[in-house]
Amino acid sequence: MENLINDNIKNIQISGIRKFFNMVSDKDDVLSLTIGQPDFPTPEHVKDAAKHAIDNNKTTYTHNAGILPLRNGISSFVKKNYDLAYDPSTEIIVTVGASQAIDATLRTIINQGDEVILPGPVYPGYEPLIKLAGGIPVYADTRSNNFKLTSELIKKHITNQTKCIILPYPSNPTGVTLTKIELQEIANELKDCDIFILADEIYSELVYEQEHTSIGTFEEVKDKTIIVNGLSKSHSMTGWRIGFILAPAWLSQHILKVHQYNVSCATSISQYAALEALTNGLNDPIIMKAEYKKRREYVYSRLIQMGVEVIKPDGAFYFFLKFPISSKTSFDLAVQLVNDAKLALVPGDAFSIYGQGYLRLSYAYDMETLENGMNRLELFLNKTILS
Repeated sequence: MENLINDNIKNIQISGIRKFFNMVSDKDDVLSLTIGQPDFPTPEHVKDAAKHAIDNNKTTYTHNAGILPLRNGISSFVKKNYDLAYDPSTEIIVTVGASQAIDATLRTIINQGDEVILPGPVYPGYEPLIKLAGGIPVYADTRSNNFKLTSELIKKHITNQTKCIILPYPSNPTGVTLTKIELQEIANELKDCDIFILADEIYSELVYEQEHTSIGTFEEVKDKTIIVNGLSKSHSMTGWRIGFILAPAWLSQHILKVHQYNVSCATSISQYAALEALTNGLNDPIIMKAEYKKRREYVYSRLIQMGVEVIKPDGAFYFFLKFPISSKTSFDLAVQLVNDAKLALVPGDAFSIYGQGYLRLSYAYDMETLENGMNRLELFLNKTILS
């Protein structure tokens, strides 16, 4: 009967991140720096709001787009933090995490054979969703460009079939982001093109030296821009599954149809928790970001001392390490690291072919774990590279 399965489903693979994590998760002596999940608990006041919602029977279906107070809260949050103006009544949709937001958006805008340009290396969750929507992923190699998808790279890859550009910044797996000037150049390049921009800004609250700039602030492309964000990374709410879509009203009405028939609405209890996070928890990400920055500085200094080639991340909580072992694939190198050093990092080829030769390290772990991990990595490199 397996031959009857949808061909698009049979032709996609389980995420390389999860595949490798699952492979090493049962090894008690292995220290893992693999998963991009905040190690902070969800703030207490947010959990209390969820408990209050349960006690007050806020357990029914909500408006398909989400409860209006939460949409109002999202509107105020993005206006205050990023100078984005979106009407909560017609231009904001609350989703089941950012992943469902991306899925609903791509299924709305992609027709069979449409091309979607995205940077390589990149988070592996985009390609399967593009293919499931009938589209064709087109990778732009960013390795010689500090992992940035710039206007020049975009221009080189645009064809008559291009329907969408994905801007996932700050980036998973590289941690780099785009400056306001670089975004302006992209806006200038695309303003006269019938091409959508899908900006995945889930790490927007975790940008260190500079302010996060959203492509949605450029009026010349706002009418073709869809912004995806959420609370998983900013408020350590990964399991609550709350994301949101910001898009012009003419487009939101169509995305809402896909969202409605897919999930009806985001979980009511999680919506009330999210409302608390966006009204009384605006400082929660600041506290977490300060700790992530300390961890970033520590890990970066250790990596530089080891002689590892790496670009210092602007945001998120990842390093993308280039290893001077050309005879091995990233996967084989990661396996050797587990076997020899009892340390797990994600193989770079999980993030497209352009991640070959790299490993991703997550620093969303406490300092003791990071110190232990860096010690194991240094010992491995001394034995493997210098011996």
